[in-house]
Amino acid sequence: MRFTYLLVFFTLLTIFSCSNQDIYFNYGSEINLKDEKIFASSIKGNYNISNIEGQIIDVCPKKGCWMNVKVDKDTVFVKFKDYAFFVPTTGVEGKKVYMTGDIFKDSISVERLRHYAEDANKPKSEILAIKTPEYMINMIADGVAIKEN
Repeated sequence: MRFTYLLVFFTLLTIFSCSNQDIYFNYGSEINLKDEKIFASSIKGNYNISNIEGQIIDVCPKKGCWMNVKVDKDTVFVKFKDYAFFVPTTGVEGKKVYMTGDIFKDSISVERLRHYAEDANKPKSEILAIKTPEYMINMIADGVAIKEN
């Protein structure tokens, strides 16, 4: 009889502990994910949007002070407003991310590109091969929410 009660107890415990609720970790300003529809999954040249979602490609391995995010067919270079927060340096590549902030297209100087390459531990030959500035889609994020599961 006790065995039956224990079996029922552990079965119920297992059922209720296996929740399908998504878990997000917020960095910077709190992001409300109750209405995920407000997050654009594509930019398509529209730099007036302020909420986007994408997939993390890579992150600054030194401090987590920047990241590259794939948003549809675009790669967005994301920095964090006033360096007020950083994201984890490892373990977030490939995860879904929601961001809010200012999006714009701008050039990144050779000096800055080399700095980012150094941060990413690129080989010296690759760093020295950077000779022209790049035009990229940039974002200064106020807040970031990374999906954990």
